Parts: sequence; structure tokens; C-alpha cells
Amino acid sequence: MIVEIDENAGFCSGVTNAINKAEAEISASGSLFCLGEMVHNQEEMSRLEKLGMKTVTYREFETFSNCTVLIRAHGEPPETYALAKKNNISLIDATCPIVLRLHKIIYQNSIENPDYQTVIFGKKDHAEVVGLVGQVGGKAVVISKEEETDKIDFTKSIFLYSQTTMNVHDYEKVAEKIENRLKAVSPEKVFKKFNTVCRSVSKREEKLSEYAKQFDAVLFVAGNNSSNGKYLFSTCKASNPKSYYISSESDLTPEMIKGVERLGITGATSTPKWLLRLIAEKAAKL
Repeated sequence: MIVEIDENAGFCSGVTNAINKAEAEISASGSLFCLGEMVHNQEEMSRLEKLGMKTVTYREFETFSNCTVLIRAHGEPPETYALAKKNNISLIDATCPIVLRLHKIIYQNSIENPDYQTVIFGKKDHAEVVGLVGQVGGKAVVISKEEETDKIDFTKSIFLYSQTTMNVHDYEKVAEKIENRLKAVSPEKVFKKFNTVCRSVSKREEKLSEYAKQFDAVLFVAGNNSSNGKYLFSTCKASNPKSYYISSESDLTPEMIKGVERLGITGATSTPKWLLRLIAEKAAKL
């Protein structure tokens, strides 16, 4: 059996940067606090915890002082930085540059156009979205599907943004619906959308679809709580019905690859390359 790992799979650059910063700090000081889950992959989280990283909640963070805490790639709202300064907490800021740029755009637009309504296409409780909403002091409407556009006030001009990891096609559909409805209700008002879906994420879907078609079966590796993983898996499954979602090598069974001559192994943007290699090695031995 030929086993091939998808070269496009694995951590995005923002996650890779955050993990590199975490490992460097752990190497220097022996331990590190990380505000929130570094990455939605339990295998990688376990590896980092064994090295000396401890994940803390915001409630725990509020009680800290005189220590060092890492801000993960998802970013944080301004309140987090203010609290760190107040409590003498040294921050290692690993916010993804793409997310950081989005923070600045949202904040600046809200200052220059205070009467505009800020609308964010994303998942309300997602860490990145919490940071985005924080740029306008919590005064933003968050929607995750077309049916939720009723939350929007169509008597106001609208700035529309997207969580960087959302599906670009879904974003465009939502944008079109909002624009058409605003024209119908308040034609004098302005609608402006911003292309804030990460390019590496948006291109991943097309590449994954082509990749999956090449194999007799595909193992898609991602954490059980990875929304990006679940979405990309649906793309993989649509292109190759013999696609299996697994989170660790223990999930791999002989039945998944029975009679398979060419096996593809891929994953989400939150899946570490070392885990893909580990699963590839196990698959080759079955």
C-alpha cells in the first residue's frame, strides 16, 4: 500500500508561530501559561502540556499578577491587554498577523464611522470572534448563517467582516443577502464588506478536494472540537466517500484501509504534521 501525506495539511503559519513562541519560552523558563486553548487538537495540547505549558481560563487570568502569559494566535480583546498592564503580567503576544490586521481595520473603521453598524460573520463564542467584537467595545452583531441576518438593523449603514477561518463561499452568500436587503430597506445607506477570510484557509478547500480524489481512501485527522476540521472533512468526504475522520492513531482500524492500494492522509489547519506522520507509519504497518 502506498501512503501519502498531504503536503498542504497541518498548522497554518499563525498557529506555527504561536507554538514556536510557546516552546521557546518553555525552553527558557521551564513553564508557561497560555490564555485559552492553544490549538483545537488534543494530541498537540497533550504534547505541549508535557513540555510545561498550562492552559488557563480568563477567570484564572484575572487573578494573576507578576507572571508571563502567552496570547494565542486567535487574539484577544483590548480588555485583556489592559488587565495585563494593571496586574503587571508580561504578555507574549502570538496573535496571528492576519487577525491583528483585522483588529486594526475594525477598530479604525468604528472610530472614523461611529454611526455604521459592525457585523461579523463568525461563531459567536469562538476565541477569534471575541477578540474582534472587543475592538468595538462589544457593539457588534455576530451572525453565523443567512437565517440570522434578522439580527441586523437595516436602517443603518453596515460594515461586514468575517472571522478569518470561515468559509469564503458562505461569507459571500451572507454578504449578498445583507446588501440586497439594505438596498430594499434603506437604499440611501452604505454597505461595505471586507475580504477578511484567510487566503490560506480559503484555498485549502479547493486543494483538499483535488487531493482526496487521487486515493482509494483518505484519513482526515483533526481534533474532535475542531470546527475547521469538521468543515474541511465534509469537503473531503464529498470528493471521496471513503474518507474517515480520526483524531489519533488509536482511532485507526484495519477496516478503514482494507483493500486500499493508495491511502491519503490529510487534516485541518489545527492538525500537527508530527501526528500525520505517526498515523501514516501506523497505517503502513496494518
